[in-house]
Amino acid sequence: MEFTKWQGCGNDFVLVDDRSESIKDPAELSRKMCDRHYGIGADGLIIIRPSDKADTRMRIYNTDGSEAEMCGNGIRCFARWVYELGLVPVEEFTVETGAGILVPKIIKENGRITGVRVDMGQPVLDAEKIPTKGFGTGRVVDKTIEVLGETYHVTCVSMGNPHCVVLWDDLSTLDIEKLGPAFENHPAFPNRVNTEFVSVRDKNHVRMRVWERGAAVTMACGTGACATLTACVLNDRTERQAEIELDGGKLFIEWSEKDNHIYMTGPAEEVYKGTYI
Repeated sequence: MEFTKWQGCGNDFVLVDDRSESIKDPAELSRKMCDRHYGIGADGLIIIRPSDKADTRMRIYNTDGSEAEMCGNGIRCFARWVYELGLVPVEEFTVETGAGILVPKIIKENGRITGVRVDMGQPVLDAEKIPTKGFGTGRVVDKTIEVLGETYHVTCVSMGNPHCVVLWDDLSTLDIEKLGPAFENHPAFPNRVNTEFVSVRDKNHVRMRVWERGAAVTMACGTGACATLTACVLNDRTERQAEIELDGGKLFIEWSEKDNHIYMTGPAEEVYKGTYI
């Protein structure tokens, strides 16, 4: 099986062309290919599938085999890959995902690709649609939750997948390996949750670390960066556009007042190609 490996801000993926729909068990394939000791090693497996709703379709599987609705860094890598393969004829096109149809745009400077900008759609803020339990109805903004005997203030957002954003003064004090799985599997989140621990530096700069549902600590999370900006705006901590610094790089996120959509801009780079036996 031919594959290519890509990364966006250090969030890495194995990408496979399965337009023939010959992969019968993508969950098991993801567990094997993403294993960093016995496989290729990655944060997830991304597959091209045909779509009757959009120009192309992206499916993504976590390292534990679970299918994710969406992945922000993943869709940038996917978008540049299908563009360079010639599967889409224009620089702005549609991608069918588990979170709906999204619109990436290839960014070029002097004819060279420098990044990908993605219209991530509107953030979902209704508690039942994220989904969450125990916070009541409406928005989950600056609500309290008890995790491992401690009380935390959280803001919850869905970007097609569920996120819990925790404002944190000093990330050097964060034990993410301990707190991450406790948040992920908390009964307040029936579909489990991605958790962003966020330190606001100023109105336009934020530092974020992430525990991803089904993948543990990763160097970056695009949907998490979008959820982070949304939460920071709702808590009056940042402007509606900001640079989000992750462990593996930086993303620029904008929450437009014109259409209420979140726009994410960042890198997508091929690492290598190979054959999986």
